[in-house]
Amino acid sequence: MPEERGEGVGMLELERITARRNEPDTLAGELVMQLAKVQAGREELVIAERVLHRLAEQDQAVTEAAAAVAPTAARVAGRAVLLLPHRGGTGDEAALPADYRKIPAIVRTA
Repeated sequence: MPEERGEGVGMLELERITARRNEPDTLAGELVMQLAKVQAGREELVIAERVLHRLAEQDQAVTEAAAAVAPTAARVAGRAVLLLPHRGGTGDEAALPADYRKIPAIVRTA
């Protein structure tokens, strides 16, 4: 009988060892899946960061372009006037401030 009991105890220990050996394998599989999710999330954040940088650069370029052609206030002969930057030969009245667009309209009707 002691031999049978020894075999039974040995089998129980073997099953416990096998079960404990499988625990790290299972945990490693779960960690691999979590790491993949984290890496995918990180890649999305990197892409979002690039997009935001590009949008900020475009916004800055638009702001600088608008500032370069925006009329600036000045005083001429003691009066406040708007200095209009040179716009080339386009002659586009829509580029003028609202008050300045009225002048050609008044001249045309007169």
